[in-house]
Amino acid sequence: MEFKDLEIFQMVAEKGTITEAAKTLSYVQSNITSRIHKLETELNTPLFNRHNRGMSLTPEGKKLLVYCEKILTLTNEMRKVVQSGDDPSGKLEIGSVETVIHLPTILSSYTKQYKNVDLSLLTGVTVQLQQAVLDHRLDGAFITETERHPDLVSHDVFQEELVLISDNSSTTLDQLIHKPFLCFSKGCGYRARLETWYNDQNITPQKVMEFGTLETILSSVVIGLGITFVPRSAVSHLENRGLIQCHILPEKYSKIKTVFIRRSNAYLTSTIEKFIETIEHTEKGPTEPLSFISNLN
Repeated sequence: MEFKDLEIFQMVAEKGTITEAAKTLSYVQSNITSRIHKLETELNTPLFNRHNRGMSLTPEGKKLLVYCEKILTLTNEMRKVVQSGDDPSGKLEIGSVETVIHLPTILSSYTKQYKNVDLSLLTGVTVQLQQAVLDHRLDGAFITETERHPDLVSHDVFQEELVLISDNSSTTLDQLIHKPFLCFSKGCGYRARLETWYNDQNITPQKVMEFGTLETILSSVVIGLGITFVPRSAVSHLENRGLIQCHILPEKYSKIKTVFIRRSNAYLTSTIEKFIETIEHTEKGPTEPLSFISNLN
């Protein structure tokens, strides 16, 4: 059994078809198929159910996947430990909520100084990103502060003020509560804060509309589709142009901290160590919202 066999097995389990796994790994399909058959022969058990829609794991395959993920995670960490030196290099996979307004400054400072690092960025909501770090799918992530997880270490980044925003028509806070609430999916820290405020005020939103990007949410607010709850720094450019109104909620709901998290038991390579140093030392001047920045690869 080779590590590559496990990587192929893991990818087929994730994608559900030989075709998609081959495309992702840039392999020919026949190679994927023969590797899976080889693995099943070595273990003397079928690992996949084959059907018209693709492939799904058998009970034995599900058991192997658990160990496969542990082995590949340890292998990846071993490589990082061995290759770690004073000059950071290799892959660094970072996650972030969309509204970390100073993130482009941090990323720019890091990539200019450490040119041998292959940095990639994934955006999502806090709960998803936290789980991705716990599952070793990300080296670290910028999230809104949540209840401390025992397997994570967090580093303070900055504190934000959240504001309820509406279009530029003259509207009172009492009138706004009847408008649709535009937000990210469940797991977003900003959404959770406003839902707490709604609950404490005994308010039931008439409609909740979920969107995938901050840019879409803000554009929808500007044209009067509804309201949202976001960091003031992410919408100051719209407020200055008179496109929106900002409404202040009590500090209990509006003050929120952004933190950078990483696994507490993961080896601290120079790559991630220097990234944390960059976070701490970067002067966070004004910049554009993250939603206008493409993923780095």
